[in-house]
Amino acid sequence: MTFLRPTLLTLACLFASPAMADDLPSLGDSSSSIVSPEQEHQLGRAWLGLLRGQVPQLNDPQLKDYVEASVYRLAETSQLQDRRLEFVLLNSPQLNAFAAPGGIIGVNGGLFLYAPTEAEYASVMAHELAHLSQRHFARGVEAQQRMQIPVMAAMLAGIVAAAAGAGDAGIAAIMGTQAAAIQEQRRFSRQNEQEADRIGLLNLEKAGYDPRAMPRMFERLMRQYRYDAKPPEFLLTHPVTENRIADTRNRAEQLPAGGVENSLRYQLMRARVQLMFEETPGIAAKRFRAMLDEDPKLDAARYGLAIAQIKGGQLNQARENLTPLLAKAPNDITYNLAQVDLDITANRVADAQKRVDRLLGVYPNSYPLKQMRSELLIKLNKPKDAERVLDGLLKERPNDPDIWYEMAEVRGLAGNTIGLHQARAEYFALVGDFDQAIEQLDFAKRRSSGNFPLAARIDARQQQLMEQQRMVKQMMR
Repeated sequence: MTFLRPTLLTLACLFASPAMADDLPSLGDSSSSIVSPEQEHQLGRAWLGLLRGQVPQLNDPQLKDYVEASVYRLAETSQLQDRRLEFVLLNSPQLNAFAAPGGIIGVNGGLFLYAPTEAEYASVMAHELAHLSQRHFARGVEAQQRMQIPVMAAMLAGIVAAAAGAGDAGIAAIMGTQAAAIQEQRRFSRQNEQEADRIGLLNLEKAGYDPRAMPRMFERLMRQYRYDAKPPEFLLTHPVTENRIADTRNRAEQLPAGGVENSLRYQLMRARVQLMFEETPGIAAKRFRAMLDEDPKLDAARYGLAIAQIKGGQLNQARENLTPLLAKAPNDITYNLAQVDLDITANRVADAQKRVDRLLGVYPNSYPLKQMRSELLIKLNKPKDAERVLDGLLKERPNDPDIWYEMAEVRGLAGNTIGLHQARAEYFALVGDFDQAIEQLDFAKRRSSGNFPLAARIDARQQQLMEQQRMVKQMMR
């Protein structure tokens, strides 16, 4: 993936044809004089707000938690210095992942469908982290100093428009911003891709994964789409080549053998994603059942079947499939949350709450468990207790729009109207709608007119959001 092309936000760039250089890049300070790390950070956050506001996302705490934990694991052994990462999971079955300036990591749900093992999934994410660690965005601007930040920001805005379905308008914006230097961009993109492949391979091995997963991913995709009349868009613009496969395979073979190939946790998350994109729970259940017929010991398939049966209303069958899984791993969060879903569906909310409270004693920092606890408290008509849980979550995840959205709902149920407007303001700011955010704080200020300290705090936050809006508009000119 390159930070200088319209496909910079697609996994397409992962499969660009590599140039055959031998030395790893040497990074100096010259790129920072063109685009500083802080400018990249601000630009990335502004772009993320635009993306969140226009492209559907996956609001699945377990999946979000897995992606974040797995990428941070890779980041620990990477060359990435600024680890202020932000994540976005897009609700799309298409193969895609991206890294944007300032530590933005995006993953389509479809990546889990196309990557059958954790090591292959990790190879994609290691590649994306390499783009960030090598600051390909800043180096690209340095390579073409005539392309300043507003131009790059305009191209990012065009990508958002195209991703959100704006069609010709978004594409025109993209093409207009890159026409002047497209040949140089292509050359630089190939270099970036090779660098990201090579650095990603090294990081994959350091993180404990099998580096041979990267060429396997390439080979699988080449076989799958070699004769396809309509391959994914990224393979049309950046085809997987024999040279690319050979280069990554040769480099992987020089690294120590062994490493993690797969994990049950990845397979459980993959089962969740497969169900999300299946037409009906019944079709998903049929597929998981066929997998179990071939291998009755396949726990991920049994789990997938159970959650499909819960969604399909087959509660007794779901319980039968969850029982052996829980017997084998009584403290597994994923299995227990499936049982919680089953209890809620069967109107046994008190049992669900006991289970979640017990598990929080074992895993007090679990984001999915805390999220579920707040949802259960709402069902038990305890919105103030739910608000306290979400307050704690927001201290850990202050930039998560999903939690702010739920916080607004909870405060509304608790009769906290001022807090409702404040939470809505934070939500709208995180999805790039500053007008709505500022308006919500106007509503909050009016209701807090008799409380000067509170009104002053709300006014100060409103001024901050107005300044952020001004900066975003300036960057996007």
